[in-house]
Amino acid sequence: MTGWDIDVAGVRGVLSRSGTAAKSLSETGSAMQGNLQEAASAAGTLTSDYGPYTSTVGVVGAALGEFLQHWGRDLVYIAERTSRSLNGAAEATGHYLQGDLQLASNAQKQAAKEPKVDLPGAGGHGHRRAEGQ
Repeated sequence: MTGWDIDVAGVRGVLSRSGTAAKSLSETGSAMQGNLQEAASAAGTLTSDYGPYTSTVGVVGAALGEFLQHWGRDLVYIAERTSRSLNGAAEATGHYLQGDLQLASNAQKQAAKEPKVDLPGAGGHGHRRAEGQ
């Protein structure tokens, strides 16, 4: 591990720009979720003409709901992976500055682990799970 040679100012600049982009991505994901829900509601419902007179989600609304349910897990995974990567890089760089290369290495390894994504729903498990979980 003696081969570490980090440009700390460069890392800070990249983390700052990446953090700004990650925040923008997160805001876009949240807006998309709200927009899809609004679009599903506005797409109309199916109502029985013969009673009981109940309405169910229409075809377009159901498709949008399935789209959001499927891709929502992946979006959460991307957000978690991004957060772990940025935080891990910042932590490893901090340990490097303190001269503790072992803690820097450990921080790097922890950041590289596969994130666990659990969402409510069928079985409560998302698409991606870390090994052994």
